[in-house]
Amino acid sequence: MTSRRDFLKKAGAASVAGATAVVGAPAIATSKTPIKWRLQTYAGPALAEHVIKPAIDAFNAAANGEMVIELYYADQLVPTGELFRAMQRGTIDAVQSDDDSIAAPVDVSVFGGYFPFATRYSLDVPVLFNQYGLADIWKEAYDEVEGVTWLSAGAWDPCHFATVDPINSVADLKGKRVFTFPTAGRFLSRFGVIPVTLPWEDVEVAMQTGELDGIAWSGITEDYTVGWADVTKYFLTNNISGAWCGSFFANSERWDALPPHLKTLFQLCMDSSHYYRQHWYWGGEAKLRVEGTKLELTTIPDAEWAQVENEAFKFWDEIAETSPRAKKVVEIFKKYNADMQKAGKPYRYS
Repeated sequence: MTSRRDFLKKAGAASVAGATAVVGAPAIATSKTPIKWRLQTYAGPALAEHVIKPAIDAFNAAANGEMVIELYYADQLVPTGELFRAMQRGTIDAVQSDDDSIAAPVDVSVFGGYFPFATRYSLDVPVLFNQYGLADIWKEAYDEVEGVTWLSAGAWDPCHFATVDPINSVADLKGKRVFTFPTAGRFLSRFGVIPVTLPWEDVEVAMQTGELDGIAWSGITEDYTVGWADVTKYFLTNNISGAWCGSFFANSERWDALPPHLKTLFQLCMDSSHYYRQHWYWGGEAKLRVEGTKLELTTIPDAEWAQVENEAFKFWDEIAETSPRAKKVVEIFKKYNADMQKAGKPYRYS
């Protein structure tokens, strides 16, 4: 809180300084005074050690004094739900999060985070963006919003339930108070789940006090990494999405002011972050299911879980009606999943 208060006090001055920096960008790039950015991630400190800190550390080292990115964690400077507006105003320079959580005012924001059953595996996300056209759609959407530039999307872990009581059937979801993402919560409410929104850092205490019955925010790797495996007992192996879709964003003026070589360096570090998460999560999800000792695994039978998946496809069609661009995204999801199904093993097993 002290950091946040100090940040807000200095925000106005920082904005003025930032504007000056934009005007004088070419000179700054060659001066002894480094360009400084504040980047806030959606992740708390323990998780950020994996999902972003290695990439930012690498950037700062490779920038060789020309630029320094200061990394801040979940809600440290700005509440996650206010990150987009803060970045748009220039009081924060860059963000790593999903579109949904930061309330991005674009029609594709609903697809950020966990859009139910859009992906089966983490590799689906980069393929959808780089080979099936989602990157062009995201760029188009954010080009319509003043002040923020969408930079790159990547995959995180699948979305599973970690709960105090076991879930062995769809009926067991009813009445469960669950910390989850906005769109995932909207979908899960169809099965009686009660979505709860809290600051990330308050989740563990809320589990201990009984304010929450569970979490549908991550896979098992994060449950162990951030301490949620210590306050829950069961892990449901069924998931509502094979991978979280998150992105890097930047204040447009600050991004445009960077010299080309620093833009390229930042893009390479984003790619490095995406790659690290691919193997960290993929290996972690399997290893902790096999070797983890804190969470007991439960599974809803495939035939019963199919009703959840079928309901998701109805949800897709409802979202498709919200805008022509949303409809285009849903059509891509449908084509992609049909292609993967036709491709067969190992792309799809059922």
